[in-house]
Amino acid sequence: MKRAIGTYLIVFLFSFWIYAQEEEQSSEVFLEEYTDEFQESFFEALKQKGIQNYDRAIDLFLECKNLDPLNSVVDYELGKAYFLDKQYVQAQEYAIKALIAEPTDFWYLENLVNVLEKQGSSVGLVEQSIPFTDRKLKENLAVIYFKKKKYQDALEVLKKLGNSKFASDLSLKINDSLQKKNKKASPAIIKDLPKEEDPVVQYKNKIEGLLEKSDYVQMEMVSKEALDSYPLQPYFYFAYGAALNGSSRSAKAVEVLESALDYLLDDDALANKIYKELSRAYTAIGNTSKAQEYLNKVKPGL
Repeated sequence: MKRAIGTYLIVFLFSFWIYAQEEEQSSEVFLEEYTDEFQESFFEALKQKGIQNYDRAIDLFLECKNLDPLNSVVDYELGKAYFLDKQYVQAQEYAIKALIAEPTDFWYLENLVNVLEKQGSSVGLVEQSIPFTDRKLKENLAVIYFKKKKYQDALEVLKKLGNSKFASDLSLKINDSLQKKNKKASPAIIKDLPKEEDPVVQYKNKIEGLLEKSDYVQMEMVSKEALDSYPLQPYFYFAYGAALNGSSRSAKAVEVLESALDYLLDDDALANKIYKELSRAYTAIGNTSKAQEYLNKVKPGL
């Protein structure tokens, strides 16, 4: 059991590092760097956060912080826990630390935006404190504003990105939303392509094959790559979340899967898949009430 927990923790903490290195390394190598005390505190903190015992979760995450001061995942979790406990000043401090360490991480930035909004502030007021020159960070910010239906703010960010496929695609989605059209805007560069040549369809087919084989390691890599290219596609959020869940990283899976719901339009079959996966993820982190809540959303017969 201890070995399984150690393996989960190391994959969770180093998943983004592994992508950057583009090579596989065994979790046993990393396991040596973390004490039993760190592992036990971290997992107990996730559990306490899941059952809304935020004070206890914060104390445990701070213990982890003392054991590993430079760990961005711990900073992120502290920011989340302080945010949920409505301690917004402390939440902002740790959210910024996490983002400085991982400027391209979508969820680190989204957490900071949420914290700032609760204080009546905005990213513009902390630009000097974060790596705002990073292009991927700006792209993530535009998507976050789009999710929040802050379309003008999203367009302002897109202006800073110049002419790009990403800016063009997201602008189409924003303009479509502003005109109150209840349909998805297909990326202009591929909308006239035959279905078999559509890269979105190709990604989906590849992911479905990996899902059937329960190849969660490869599925995670493919779905993450798909999300980087098509950040408005709810299926890719589902696939990424399912891969994380399949690799026992359920806390992260919850965030990704709930993001999928933000982009979902009139697709009950996909909604059912997301609800079921969320129910499994919440069960894994010990939040049975949320697990049942999502299970109750599943529509029968689909």
